[in-house]
Amino acid sequence: MTADPITADASGTFKLGDLPVHRIGFGAMRLTGSAAFHLGTPSDRARSISVLRRAVELGVNHIDTAAFYFSATRSANELINTALAPYPEDLVITTKVGPFRDYHGEWGEAARPDQLRGHVEENLRQLGRDHLDVVNFRRQEQDSIAEHFGALAELREAGLIRHLGISGVGPRHLAEALEIAPVVCVQNRYALDRPDPLDLDRPDPLDDEMLRLCGEHGIAFVPFFAVAGQAGPQAATDTHDDTVRDIARAHGVSPAQLRVAWTLYQGPHVLAIPGTGNPDHLTQNVAAGALRLTADELTRLNALHFRTD
Repeated sequence: MTADPITADASGTFKLGDLPVHRIGFGAMRLTGSAAFHLGTPSDRARSISVLRRAVELGVNHIDTAAFYFSATRSANELINTALAPYPEDLVITTKVGPFRDYHGEWGEAARPDQLRGHVEENLRQLGRDHLDVVNFRRQEQDSIAEHFGALAELREAGLIRHLGISGVGPRHLAEALEIAPVVCVQNRYALDRPDPLDLDRPDPLDDEMLRLCGEHGIAFVPFFAVAGQAGPQAATDTHDDTVRDIARAHGVSPAQLRVAWTLYQGPHVLAIPGTGNPDHLTQNVAAGALRLTADELTRLNALHFRTD
């Protein structure tokens, strides 16, 4: 007899503002192909739709997406709309604005503050929504995010956005945003083998400052590329330290599952959004929320995270 699959509620719950979500979510970027954006082989449309529906069946109620997640033949937002609308009442869809790609898939200059309304409206149109649950401003090279975040705060006041977040930011950007409007989440690149790159000047080399600051403020910290590691947008990494392989083997899980579990162990305010177009990997990612690590295992993994060699 086959055991029932582990569902996302095993990972626990945290709130994005007033919206409760399970700590295991789903990142939609890889739905559009075998690698990020317009690279790689186009995805199978039917399989992508089935993965989204299966994610919701497994209790996932937090999906991360963006209008610029598209390939020559697939759009993540359109797939989400087709698969899940009318949307479950508890489903929270988080998107991001700032980066821009033209219809050929080429990256353009970072959006000006006055262009962000158009980005928000494009997400609304593609998702078939009258408001967006959470919108992250994805910082690129801006020294200050005040004007951009302020423009989104105005759209929040207008009712187009329920909650705001920021992405690709350091501590001073978070402080800047909090002077303007509430922040419910921070999305930064962060993984077992990759401390937050914007924390490199942190006073304490053993302190993930953004992770800590978010916890102190009751803000969700949402790492991206937690499974991909150094591979980034190309694919899930297949490079794993022996420690990772040994601990994963001891628990009878994959190294990718261990990476997800370690991410969640970094604090009750940490959310994981592993993405995949593979239904088997989806089930494994969700099941990682139930993995329990010992204190010794965490110590060994944390040593990998903070090593300087």
